[in-house]
Amino acid sequence: MANIMLVANLNCDRVLTLDKPLSTGGRHHYQDGGRRLGGGGANTGLGLIWAGHHVALVSQVGKDETADWLLAEASLQGLNCSLLHRHDMATPELLLVMTPDGERTIIRPHRPPFILGSPPDFTRWDVLYFNSSAQGCEAWAQAAMPHCLVVAQLAKDERVRPSHVLITSKDDWQGRSDLSPWQYARQIAGESLQYFVVTDGANGAVAYSEEAEVVIPAVPAEVVDTTGAGDAFAAGLIHALISQSSIQPALEEGAKWAACAVSTSSSTPGEALKQQLSLSLSSGN
Repeated sequence: MANIMLVANLNCDRVLTLDKPLSTGGRHHYQDGGRRLGGGGANTGLGLIWAGHHVALVSQVGKDETADWLLAEASLQGLNCSLLHRHDMATPELLLVMTPDGERTIIRPHRPPFILGSPPDFTRWDVLYFNSSAQGCEAWAQAAMPHCLVVAQLAKDERVRPSHVLITSKDDWQGRSDLSPWQYARQIAGESLQYFVVTDGANGAVAYSEEAEVVIPAVPAEVVDTTGAGDAFAAGLIHALISQSSIQPALEEGAKWAACAVSTSSSTPGEALKQQLSLSLSSGN
């Protein structure tokens, strides 16, 4: 079991399923699927919990009923929420608009600024993962890197992300720079970067390093809901790297977890992954 700290969002997702693909100026009918636990913190954290790890979440929520529901749901699933910050603003729902082909459009409100405090003692942590725009991530990463594996999602802007492993999707990265993938990633993550991982949906993923590129195919899956696929991939990658896997089997593990996520109608990875990991733990693998 590893101790993993996630700096990531905890969301209350409201799922609206449309009768046809979105079109500008169109009229759509929808079914309200109710609210569900979501956000990068839950989508990444639950798979890691099912794999036997201790996962603590650093995020912020309000002090209203929705926030209370989020904390109760996350805690029941095994997430350590003792490090969450609570502010005085309401916790709005994040809208997930789903089309019949499983693709989703995310509509979210502006969040209040999230400012991390002084870095904690990272000597007791094995992994620190960032998927947040919180202020202070850079200082936390720099403090953590001598002591544990630091994994980060590429930000939507060009802010630095000190890390050993930097992750993004092809859609989020493509067109942002004329540099080679490795040169660009080193510019963002710094000299300690070991791998720049770029996912590409049904086309698989590639890991760039200073020496080589490693490419793996996607795991075939029936797409039901693509929400959280990237988060599940990151969780599978982290799980494998903790187990001292080299990058290729780590990418393959991430692809397996992502395939489970897209074949499940939920934001979090779902029962298929939970059952697979339960079997793996019981067999000692």
